[in-house]
Amino acid sequence: MAASYSSVENDTVDYIVWKHYGTQTARVVERVFDANPHLARQPLVLPAGVLINLPDLELTTTKQGVRLWT
Repeated sequence: MAASYSSVENDTVDYIVWKHYGTQTARVVERVFDANPHLARQPLVLPAGVLINLPDLELTTTKQGVRLWT
């Protein structure tokens, strides 16, 4: 189920995405902007009260290993 968030003064979309999804990879920020076209008219640092829809996203995680020997 999609969530919604009302910005507080000095929030940024990047910070909101990181706080909600725990990542800023896999085009997550771009997907939030796609779901909220009204954000394009907002300044980089958001004023309080901007309503942002946070869509349900299927995030894939990749495991990165360490190679000890070649």
